[in-house]
Amino acid sequence: MAEKYMSMENIKFLLYNVHNLESLFTHDRFKEYNRESIDMMMDAAKDYGDKELLPYLEEMDRQGCVYENGEVTIPPQIAKVFSYFGETGWINATESYDHGGMQLPHMVHHAGGFIYAAANNSAIGYSTLAGGAANLIVSFGSEEQFQKYVKKMWEGKWQGTMALTEPDAGSSLSDITTTAKRQEDGKFKITGQKIFISGGDYKEADNVIHLMLARIEGAPKGARGISLFIVPKRRIDEDGSLQANDVTTAGIFHKMGQRAYVTTHLIMGEKDDCIGHLVGSENLGLKYMFQMMNAARIEVGLTGAAIASAAYYASLEYAQERSQGRLPSSKDPIEPPTSILNHADVRRMLFFQKAIVEGSISLVLECSKLIDLIDVSDEKEKEDYQLLLEILTPIVKTYPSEMGIQSVSTGLQCLGGYGFCVDFPLEQFHRDIRITTLYEGTTGIQSLDLLGRKMMMQDGKAAKLLFGEISKTLNEAKEFEKSKRHAISLFNTLNDFQQVLNRLIGLAVKGQTNEFLADANLFMELSGIIVIGWQWIKQGIAAEKALKSGDGDAKYFESKIKTMDYYFAYELPKSKGLVTRLMDTEIITIKGDNEYLV
Repeated sequence: MAEKYMSMENIKFLLYNVHNLESLFTHDRFKEYNRESIDMMMDAAKDYGDKELLPYLEEMDRQGCVYENGEVTIPPQIAKVFSYFGETGWINATESYDHGGMQLPHMVHHAGGFIYAAANNSAIGYSTLAGGAANLIVSFGSEEQFQKYVKKMWEGKWQGTMALTEPDAGSSLSDITTTAKRQEDGKFKITGQKIFISGGDYKEADNVIHLMLARIEGAPKGARGISLFIVPKRRIDEDGSLQANDVTTAGIFHKMGQRAYVTTHLIMGEKDDCIGHLVGSENLGLKYMFQMMNAARIEVGLTGAAIASAAYYASLEYAQERSQGRLPSSKDPIEPPTSILNHADVRRMLFFQKAIVEGSISLVLECSKLIDLIDVSDEKEKEDYQLLLEILTPIVKTYPSEMGIQSVSTGLQCLGGYGFCVDFPLEQFHRDIRITTLYEGTTGIQSLDLLGRKMMMQDGKAAKLLFGEISKTLNEAKEFEKSKRHAISLFNTLNDFQQVLNRLIGLAVKGQTNEFLADANLFMELSGIIVIGWQWIKQGIAAEKALKSGDGDAKYFESKIKTMDYYFAYELPKSKGLVTRLMDTEIITIKGDNEYLV
């Protein structure tokens, strides 16, 4: 197991030099914080990752989760981690002081989450879920529901989940069949099944609070008739005692990766005694749930970047230690083998990983800052920041996941045959990261959302705002020698992108919806290349500023510029093929000739 799994220098460079975290401290909400206090938090997160997360990564994978006699057992270290996050206030750290939180900027919370996830990606999912479920109750539930459920979730005593998926309704949530029957006392009896419920049950949790989508009897069909319910595993009596709530765990899913992160199949109401409590108003459940889903999508992108980071440093360590072969220029067979780090192809693979990891986490922090700015801005600015966050969310979920998989696979390739063996961590990272393109809406779903909804939102206002932000960075780059030439390349690619978008919107206007969305996945890929290119220009500018000021490690800043050079030499050119495909009027995939696939 590699000792290094992420770069603290990179996290602090991104927080302070690139995304200007300190500018948030001028707002009342964050005025209690300063660089010293944030550095202490980041260092504490790294220390916990080193001591309590990383050492258990392999062990948790080997132990996995066990379902026996109706009970689920998870690796014991996870319960300790969940309790720690509750005791330290990390689960509700971004909440207001009024709610017992720390009003911590989301930028900092996500930076800490990245550290934790890079150390052990399975262990932190439980607390992230609990926090998201609790926040949903805070936003849309009653004061009674807050007092009854949220505090224990924040304290790391009760697990929280999001229960959406059903056997016959995966991403198509409008087709769910779980029903809620109104009772005279205002409560509801819940009947149905939910599958793929992360953190859905384990005996170490005193209670599990499911935030569940269901359809009230008589409600409209489709998405308009879905409501949100709190469905606890155990009901709470008047005296505070717990009793069974007819929520049965039918089994767990045995997964390719993230084996310590339990995923369950739940059955509600087999005995006609499962009670649910309506959250907010009837038939607005899907709207409410999108708060948690969108937050989770950023978390998934963070996880993809974190796993790719751990894989990068493991493959870098191997490349530094492994000697094999000689450079092509060497003709002397007696000359000792060179480090594989000196081979051009290995260096290319390592640069690829570095570019993906550091570009991805920069985008996560970009989105995190938008959340913080939404919290502190007036209504006009808030709307613009919200639109920017909306359009970036499917990209920040998808790029670190899809490209993170490629990054980890490339890292495995650096190790050769050893990468395929359990004695080295790359094979686990390869298994663990694969789920990220499936969590919270597959890449296909995110792509349809980006092109079909977000690019069209408010007559294209979100897209215009994004183009405006990228253009600001490109204009700033004109003042910096190294970043300037790459900014020109990105400017040209952005123009190509706008031509693609105009062509596709033309199809939508004509009512050719199938043609409009046929290659949404490729549109997403092109969007990701451009947005990460934007993040690399921002990092390049920050590195050049730091070199000019002479403040900091010059070698580190030079490595940033060199990685930016790699990105624009190797990754941005991939956009040309995507543009060619997206501008082509022939769309092969919707001809309907299914016999050709047999």
